[in-house]
Amino acid sequence: MKFLKTINSPEDLKKLKIPHLKVLAEEIRRYIIDVVSKNGGHLAPNLGVVELTLALHYVFNSPKDKIIWDVGHQCYTHKIITGRRDQFVTLRKYGGLAGFPKREESPHDIIDTGHSSTSISVGLGIATALRLKKEKHKVIAVIGDGSITAGLAFEALNNAGFQKENLVVLLNDNEMCISPSVGALSSFVSKRLTGNLARFIKREIEKIAHKFPGGESFINFLKKGEEFFKLIVTPGALFTALNFEYIGPLNGHDLETLIEIFNNIKNMEGPILVHVITKKGKGYPYAEKDSEAFHGVGSFEISTGKVLKSSSTPLTYTEVFEKTILKLAEIEPKLIAITAAMRLGTGLKAFSERYPERFFDVGICEQHAVTFAVGLALEGFIPVCAIYSTFLQRAFDQIIHDVALNKIKVIFAIDRAGLVGEDGPTHHGSFDLSYLRIVPYITIMSPKDENEFQHMLYSALKYPGPVAIRYPRSLGEGVPLDWELKEIPLGKAELLKDGKDITVIGIGNIVYKALKVAEELEKQGVSVAVINARFVKPLDEKLIVEFAKKTGKVITIEENTLIGGFGGSICELLMDNQVSAVVKRIGLPDKFIEHGDLYTLREKYGLSIEYIKRSILNLI
Repeated sequence: MKFLKTINSPEDLKKLKIPHLKVLAEEIRRYIIDVVSKNGGHLAPNLGVVELTLALHYVFNSPKDKIIWDVGHQCYTHKIITGRRDQFVTLRKYGGLAGFPKREESPHDIIDTGHSSTSISVGLGIATALRLKKEKHKVIAVIGDGSITAGLAFEALNNAGFQKENLVVLLNDNEMCISPSVGALSSFVSKRLTGNLARFIKREIEKIAHKFPGGESFINFLKKGEEFFKLIVTPGALFTALNFEYIGPLNGHDLETLIEIFNNIKNMEGPILVHVITKKGKGYPYAEKDSEAFHGVGSFEISTGKVLKSSSTPLTYTEVFEKTILKLAEIEPKLIAITAAMRLGTGLKAFSERYPERFFDVGICEQHAVTFAVGLALEGFIPVCAIYSTFLQRAFDQIIHDVALNKIKVIFAIDRAGLVGEDGPTHHGSFDLSYLRIVPYITIMSPKDENEFQHMLYSALKYPGPVAIRYPRSLGEGVPLDWELKEIPLGKAELLKDGKDITVIGIGNIVYKALKVAEELEKQGVSVAVINARFVKPLDEKLIVEFAKKTGKVITIEENTLIGGFGGSICELLMDNQVSAVVKRIGLPDKFIEHGDLYTLREKYGLSIEYIKRSILNLI
């Protein structure tokens, strides 16, 4: 690669001429496609911001100037040109580069992030701090058009406009279609209105006008005229109303324009919003054609765009959810499906196509999704909120205050629970059992396999009040699905194997590992009882207490943090019933788990067959 091999820092980038930058952009695209095809990752978003990233680093002086990426899944070019080019081949691998900004990797990564809509708030805080410290550096929050739909982003925009700090919000718009003529005209206007001459003339007019009677009115008249002219040729009315200087929309792949505009705004004061139009997946036809499928993708074949799936035949839990919710929609005409910008990821694409009037994608607004569901439920519908575990954290107050307090029947289909692998600490579903368990009136379930999962979804229709079903990202166990859906008795655990020496109580798909260990130890003369808890709340008090008394030794297993988790609920139950038993809890430690493949992470954190076996033998 002619230019890429010479780029070890943003300073090297500044030595290139613009024609060279264009060649570099294509070199970077090929590099990203090559690495992501092997490692998986966020392809389409990163291909769309190559020129934008180069222009930012060409003009601004990172890390003194702060570039904040939101959501953070479009930071690959940023990583490559900030000293991590050679490491990029380790992207998302255990011990390698993270797929999101990571402060410990580089001073150019301002904040660890993987959830959306935080950049403007963080940027405003930094801009305020820099003013208080009397430091003159630029703060640029790069936020996508999806991320700016969230309430947090609007709260930050409103506050930034009020405080009038020196903050640049760069809106990366990859969905809006703007005709070439409008785009060209607004680029021309933006160049002229942000140029040195235009700003000089405006300052001089203001100086002179202040000295004459009626000068203030004249200045206001000129400003309103300028704003009106900009609104004619740009879609910036909302941001102008929030006291932002609106610039754009600009072609996000036009390096000359981007560099000129960024140079113009370097010395501008106050809040500025730069609206940039980019194309997700740019430079790779398959990603351009289906940017949703290539947003986050596993390994794939570059020549065909075909995703390379495992040879295993089991369905994933998401695929089972997709099939089951279609069945449930036939059974229950009042069932409504809701997601927060994750139609494909949560398995609701088929539902949205078959029942468009019963499907709602509310954008990246998890809080709104939950309270919106409450309104539907109040009028007799049964809403199913399909949201990833890590993102449902954002709606914690709504679950307590709007759902549980009112005892509203909302079903939470919590995908990506437990460890998710290569996306790392911002995406692991490590906390849902803990944060949901404290909520009154809620039923919490987790299936041992895909067949039990579909029965849990069906059962949720029958239970009163809010219901949460958490399930992993992974493949199922390969068990056949029953044709007829059955109701699981509320709070009833399942005894999978009787035993007299020790009791193992598991929740979720890790139960099969416990069962396998118990069967192996049986051959060695160790009698292990295995209980599939199925419910975290309510617990099967009768069965658990019976076997804790019988064996006197209990091991709990969960893929959740041990703090406040399933194992803690078992300890509380035994204490409340004055059961004297030795208890060992197996689960995730009190830390954020790094990225890596699931096998490596589970081996490291004691969620392997060998660790469970050693734990049993040590306890007895």
